[in-house]
Amino acid sequence: MNETLERLGRRLPAWARWRQARSVLAVAALAVAVLVLAVSCLGGAGGRADVPVVGGEPDAGITGVRAPSDATGGTLRVVAPEIDSLDPQRSYLPGVWNLMRLYTRTLVTYSSEPGRTGELVPDLATDLGTPSEDGLSWTYTLREGVRFENGRPITAQDVKYGIQRSFDAQTVVGGPTYVVDLFDDPANRYPGPYSAEEDDPELTAVETPDERTIVFRLRAPEPDLPYVLALPSSSPVPVEADTGGNYAIDPVSSGPYAITSVDAAVGIQLDRNPEWDPATDDVRTALPDRVLVRTGLSGVERDQALLAGSADVDISGSGAQAPTSARLEGEDGEGLRDRIDDVTTGALRLLALPTDVAPFGNAACRAAVAAAVDRRPVQDALGGAGNAVRTSRLWTRTLGDGSEDADPALDLDAARAHLEECGMPDGFATVLAVPDGRAGVEIAEVVAEQLAVVGIEVEVRPLDAASFYATEVGNPDSVAANEYGIVLATSTPDFPTAGSLLAPLADGRSIRAVGNTNYARLDDPGINGLIDTARTAGTGDAAREAWRAVAAAVEETAAYVPLAETRIQLIAGQRLRNGVVMRPYSGYDLATAGVR
Repeated sequence: MNETLERLGRRLPAWARWRQARSVLAVAALAVAVLVLAVSCLGGAGGRADVPVVGGEPDAGITGVRAPSDATGGTLRVVAPEIDSLDPQRSYLPGVWNLMRLYTRTLVTYSSEPGRTGELVPDLATDLGTPSEDGLSWTYTLREGVRFENGRPITAQDVKYGIQRSFDAQTVVGGPTYVVDLFDDPANRYPGPYSAEEDDPELTAVETPDERTIVFRLRAPEPDLPYVLALPSSSPVPVEADTGGNYAIDPVSSGPYAITSVDAAVGIQLDRNPEWDPATDDVRTALPDRVLVRTGLSGVERDQALLAGSADVDISGSGAQAPTSARLEGEDGEGLRDRIDDVTTGALRLLALPTDVAPFGNAACRAAVAAAVDRRPVQDALGGAGNAVRTSRLWTRTLGDGSEDADPALDLDAARAHLEECGMPDGFATVLAVPDGRAGVEIAEVVAEQLAVVGIEVEVRPLDAASFYATEVGNPDSVAANEYGIVLATSTPDFPTAGSLLAPLADGRSIRAVGNTNYARLDDPGINGLIDTARTAGTGDAAREAWRAVAAAVEETAAYVPLAETRIQLIAGQRLRNGVVMRPYSGYDLATAGVR
């Protein structure tokens, strides 16, 4: 603990370094409190602020830069909901991944170039990696001159160790486990770096022949591997500083900022990391001197802070809340609309019809549901066109020029014909499982009313939202035992790729007992084969066509009924400079944001 406190003290400004470590942290926390109190009082009567509003226009940050500037200095003020963890291997929130761009670096990362933020660029590595001809291995070479905040060079072994931490599900809990799925040997499981058993296997799928070379070996081709390596969970961790489950208290920085204070009431403070060399980083501009993050705020509170001038960026990814949206649409919202970037997020709301729950083992019964659904009332339940884009396709806007996004009207005659075909001319009864929340339950009730018209009687059953995806609909046995015939779910791909959307929903080999994402329990050899073909196609036009074939085959089964894609309005703070919309994180990129 003393070593941790001393290191935190070394990160603080010179005026504070003379104090002992514990005193330094107390001063830092107090400084944050004073700063936050000061900025929170900027708003005057009626929510206005004596802060000049940076010029701009609607959607300025989507394909361009909102209020461009290369001026350094100042404090970037960030607002956020609860943060799951500051440990890069334990967070599973895109907004927190955005924050981690400030203090973690990965082999590759998302571009900060406007309009191309869904593309990967080299970060710690010299390039985007070299795959073998068969796609079963990828090789990366680290840049020279990259260092941790303590001045020690970052090595390939540090990258491997960061990846190894995710294998210990007892100590490092909550983060993505893609690396486990990709690199573990099912016949000889690697237990992670904290086990001390003599017969423990090693992680042989990740090789480090020298300090600057790292090689990943796969059991099957996976074109999304570079996106996995762009997650903070694939960032380097120095083994000598790893404190296991407590690493979130003091994660070691490899980026332009380091965490200098964490306070449950006040928030998180990040100051410049003097060991970061901008010559080794083509992504981050690191303009502010300091970043303050106020956490635990509700959506309305975050909106109010942005509108009043006491915050610059919201990293939640949820966009403007309903009261704010109403204000934006009103007569007094004309000026505010210039501060809005309208973003389609890629999160897809859909109905899943489990094929192992009667009568949905019959494709015609599933088709009857699909034909009886009208998406317009669903869109209204989601808050209207400003919050949702109707879609009947398993292909989101974020994927670009994909399948034509048709929105067919409901066809009651077709629905009744499908019921005849599946031997249920008078309809049937089923249960619709939904996360317990206002919007979800309202959508479920709308769908139930629509299906009742053709004789499908639906019991809407709200379930605990906290366990819904993990152990309720994420457990196939639970779904079958409770006879959940319809599941209202939201599928949010972790990567902006077709494979990240389609494979979790449709690959029968991915079905698992906990956290299952193949909600329809599709296990079709033909679809599995198409997925394998798409994966071996790599990237480019051939791969896109291969994934389109997967989408078409899954749509043909009617096991999923897409409803709408989430749409949000991002609000730029009054002082925000260099506002670039980071599409994968549905927010403004903190790596380039400034305030001067």
